[in-house]
Parts: sequence; C-alpha cells; structure tokens
Amino acid sequence: MAIPSLSLLFLFTSLPLVSSSPVKDPELVVQDLHRAINVSRRNLKYLSCATGNPIDDCWRCDPNWEKNRRRLADCAIGFGKNAIGGRDGKLYVVTDSNDDDPVNPKPGTLRHAVIQDEPLWIFVTNIIIHGLHIHDCKQGGNAMVRDSPWHYGWRTTSDGDGVSIFGGSHIWVDHNSLSNCKDGLIDAIYGSTAITISNNHMTHHDKVMLLGHSDSYMKDKNMQVTIAFNHFGKGLIQRMPRCRRGYFHVVNNDYTHWEMYAIGGSANPTINSQGNRFTAPNDIFSKEVTKHEDAPESEWKNWNWRSEGDLMVNGAFFTRSGAGASSSYAKASSLGARPSSHVASITTNAGALNCKKGSRC
Repeated sequence: MAIPSLSLLFLFTSLPLVSSSPVKDPELVVQDLHRAINVSRRNLKYLSCATGNPIDDCWRCDPNWEKNRRRLADCAIGFGKNAIGGRDGKLYVVTDSNDDDPVNPKPGTLRHAVIQDEPLWIFVTNIIIHGLHIHDCKQGGNAMVRDSPWHYGWRTTSDGDGVSIFGGSHIWVDHNSLSNCKDGLIDAIYGSTAITISNNHMTHHDKVMLLGHSDSYMKDKNMQVTIAFNHFGKGLIQRMPRCRRGYFHVVNNDYTHWEMYAIGGSANPTINSQGNRFTAPNDIFSKEVTKHEDAPESEWKNWNWRSEGDLMVNGAFFTRSGAGASSSYAKASSLGARPSSHVASITTNAGALNCKKGSRC
C-alpha cells in the first residue's frame, strides 16, 4: 500500500473486535436504511452542496470539516451504512511512511495504527477505509506479522489485493484511488457482508473487484454489497464487480472503460443495476456490459439480473435475466437511485480527495 502524502490525516478506524454485532435480516436492513437515509437528508439539509451525491453533501461542503472529521462516519449509505469506524475513538496521525517492519512497527506508521486494540482504524468489523491512494500492491507474507500489541504470528502469502475483506462486516470503502495491484483492487470473501463501496476511482487493472469466495462457498449467499458513485476509468478489463451468490446493488456509477465486461457473476447472484452510465469502449473491445460466467444459458437465464434506468452509450448493452422476483430485488436494494443523467456530477470527485484546511473539502 503506497502513501504518497502524509499531509492528510488518514482516519482509518474501527471498533474493537469484541464489539461486533450480528448482521440483521436483509429485509429489515433495507427498511432501516431507507428510513435512516430520509432522516439524515432532512437533518443535514443545511450542509447540502447540491452535488446530488448524498455522501459528499453530508460533510464535504462544511468549511470547518477538519475540526469534525468524525462526521464522515455518519454519512455512509447503502448496505455498509452502519460502519461507524473509529468515530468514538482517538485520532491517529500517520507521520511515517516506513512500514517495512511487520513484527515491530514504529509508532507513527500506518502499520502501527492498525494493530491497536482501541477504536482507531482497520480490524474485522465496523471499518471505514477512506482517503487513500492504493496502488502497485504485491504479494507478501510467508513471514511473521503483528496483529495486536501483544501478538504476532505466521502469515502465508497474500494475493496482492489493494483492499482485502475477509469474513468482515459493516465495511465502508469510500473516496480512495486504486490501480495496478497484483490481484484484485477490492475483494470481499468468506462470508463478508454489509459493505458499501463508494466514491472510488479505479484505473489500470485487470480483475477489479471480486465479491464472493467461490461458487461452492455457501456462506456468501447472504452477502450484501452496495457499489455506488464510483468511477471505473481507464485501463480496466473486467470484474466491476464479479459477484457470487449474494445480493448486489450497483447504483449511479460511471463506467468509461472495460475490455472484457463490466458486471459479471456466477452461482446465481442477484444483481440490481440502477442509474449507471455505461460507455462502451471503441475498437475491438466488448460492448456487452454483462457476463454470466461459468454456466450455460439454461442455468443463468434464471438468475435475477436487472438494468433499471441505466444509460447505455456507444453501443453498450446489458443482458438481463431471471423473472425479477420483487423479494429478491428488495434484498438487493440499499438506496434510491438518481437518474443516470446525473452520474457525471455525482462521480466528479470520485477518488482520494485533496482536502485543505480552511476551505470546503
């Protein structure tokens, strides 16, 4: 993970593992989310920047944003809305980019921050990953790695993901710039759920996003992920995302490049695509947005995949499937989609932000 600038406070926070709460029934989650979003919009109207992006309108237009950085934790949307991160803990200022000692990390490094037990940033549940440039990640491991102030142990080789969510819940990945990693840019596997991936800018990568471990791993059937307000940009090939078994809401994203496909999946996932803009690339690249992987048409034609209000540009097309059961799509709905004509303005500031004190972020 590269950290090119230390001028920002990287508030990478989480609650202690012992505070983990069970994931609610999907139907109740959807109802709670819609109620909370409506309340939040009414309460935060005085801050509205009128960008159409409810996350950014919640906090970025406050000129005193740096004096209340914890406010960000109350601005999540989608299935990861309840990820409060380290909102109630201390701020940790990253002052040292030298993270090369996995057993005895120095205070001031990001590696030292993430092994602490108090509410700071990154453990397994209630996680917010915000404001980072993540690129050129390599495989690592087969080494001793510290995971708390009192324990370190042997870790086998990693895949080389930019962000790897392994059995985690209540996760929010927002306003990061990701590119050129060994495996995935963002992967969520082994029963991870209640996740929102929003406002990120992704470029120059092959297998962008994997959601679900394998076709045979049944615990991923309850996975719920919101993918909203992201810009899938230059040099991307496939998996934006690639889904397995669970419920996936792909809403108000801007797709400006793919070489194989944009949205794909296997093992009967429910995919609810709403209000996105799909601009098919020129030349020999595929115009089809979707790919029903690893199954004959006789099987995938029953998977519930819908496109509602999406804008198809330059010959792009979405292959729908399934009978469209309302109960299935209810579990794959996490927020109201804006019209696809608003996508350009909603995603204008996708990626890591260049925030400066004394002015709107």
